[in-house]
Amino acid sequence: MPGLLLDLDGVFYEGDHAIAGAAEAVTWCRAQGIPHLFLTNTTSRPRRALVPKLARMGIDAEAAGILAPPFAAALWLRQHGAGRCALFVASASLEEFAGLPVMDPEYNDHPAAVVIGDLGQEWSFERLNEAFRLLMSEPRPQLIALGLTRYWRAADGLQLDAGPFVKALEYASGVDAIVMGKPAAAFFEMALAVLGTSAADTWMIGDDIRTDIAAAQHAGIHGLLVRTGKFRPQDLELGIVPDGVLPSIAALPAWWRENVHE
Repeated sequence: MPGLLLDLDGVFYEGDHAIAGAAEAVTWCRAQGIPHLFLTNTTSRPRRALVPKLARMGIDAEAAGILAPPFAAALWLRQHGAGRCALFVASASLEEFAGLPVMDPEYNDHPAAVVIGDLGQEWSFERLNEAFRLLMSEPRPQLIALGLTRYWRAADGLQLDAGPFVKALEYASGVDAIVMGKPAAAFFEMALAVLGTSAADTWMIGDDIRTDIAAAQHAGIHGLLVRTGKFRPQDLELGIVPDGVLPSIAALPAWWRENVHE
């Protein structure tokens, strides 16, 4: 049975507004018994906070059916016994790291890992420099990035995501980031393990030609691009060729019937 990895922001909603036909597409997916998992690079809130937002849009989901970078990073830190970590993540996402040893907020001890998420307006030179100084301390901590997304569409326009800040820290410190969100192959591998499907039998649907489509294809997963969210016509001129292009998620049922053979 083919499976679906479904990006959220830009595919099912833009800001707080549902994309027309999004709820019906999920209802169809469930009726067909198609295994599916929601993926998001959102690092500013825990997975459980997305459940009521989706419910308001008529989409029934559970936290366990959502894979997000904070949860993936916390799981990685537990599996690798990384030790005390310094968290540069939104306060709402701190609960995903519950039970892990966290460095003192006053930076009085040495971290084994520095975790970088999307702080939005909370980023400042001072905050970024704090992360840099920690990465330069000896022994060098690991740099954990909650995704490398360049930007996203906020209610007032495009806004920088965590990627540019991670790249700045990599460049300044010389420490390579371990990436826990899209477009990292490890994130897609984790998604496949949760979904229980093979890469060749799985389709990723997203609005980001690089982070969703190219990254999924690099992991052996088919990529379906939607013309909503951050999509721009010039995306199709970058040399990245999606396995399909949909006007929106609402077109998925018809496209699936015509193109996917179980």
